[in-house]
Amino acid sequence: MHTVAVLALDGVVPFDMSTPIDTFARTALPDGRDAYRVRVCAPTEEVEADGGAFTLRAPWGLEALADADTVVVPGAPHPTATLPPEVAEGLRAAARAGTRIASVCVGAFVLAETGLLDGLRATTHWAATAELARAYPRIEVDPDVLYVDNGQILTSAGAAAGLDLCLHMIRRDYGSAVAADAARRSVMPLERDGGQAQFIVHEPPAPDGATLEPLLRWMTENSRHELTLDALAARAGLSTRTLNRRFREQTGTTPLQWLLRTRIRHAQHLLETTAHSVERVAAQTGFGSPTSFRDRFRQQVGTSPYAYRRAFRSARAEP
Repeated sequence: MHTVAVLALDGVVPFDMSTPIDTFARTALPDGRDAYRVRVCAPTEEVEADGGAFTLRAPWGLEALADADTVVVPGAPHPTATLPPEVAEGLRAAARAGTRIASVCVGAFVLAETGLLDGLRATTHWAATAELARAYPRIEVDPDVLYVDNGQILTSAGAAAGLDLCLHMIRRDYGSAVAADAARRSVMPLERDGGQAQFIVHEPPAPDGATLEPLLRWMTENSRHELTLDALAARAGLSTRTLNRRFREQTGTTPLQWLLRTRIRHAQHLLETTAHSVERVAAQTGFGSPTSFRDRFRQQVGTSPYAYRRAFRSARAEP
């Protein structure tokens, strides 16, 4: 039987920890036998959960890492905290032995601290991807995906993406039929459309007090119209070269990229709150054609307008 060790560090996030425990423990083979043996281990006798909601007494210590086929590292609220040396060495030893090691959410910081992610592609919760990339420059951080599979080392994005990763590992271990059954038990699709980019609120940067603030406000109000770079420069009373330079200084992007993000944000709002057709949404948000809108939307959000609406449309959306 495949043994999964879930490592509970002090301050462990309960959701991150319970997802692999519940998913693997409920996975069954076609003949009804359990597919996995799940062990919760910790470096100390007692571990306090995030926020002090409860105290966990793990049945196993770090020796469970050496006996596991898969080790899962959930997140903790302070991912940059110093990692106990015995935990780091336990994970490195498991990796040297060929054990599969996966992280949930900001558990990626634990793997990063051990050096196991050096030279690899990885992900974490979208709100922490910039910090992961800054703190560990040897890691290729992908902020858009739900999980990354490097073979032996795997990482997942925030919260529910840990479930996506667990189902992926089940499919790797036992095939699609067993994984699909596990997904049904979790009331979860075996594969979700898009990545975590669809969950990020893309607020175009518009710093208070910036000299471009009046232009940014005007661009937001008129984003559905055709706005060229020359027209924006004329509105601001600047040359196109100066406008581009000041835009980068004050927003970190170009005028046309800022405008695109504004239109996408407006489109997301319409898809969530109305039943307007994709063609109508494209026209309302300033895209030249539905095809252009679909392509741009997928590039920015990581999924199609239809899939986004299906995932996020409000029950009180306008008919």
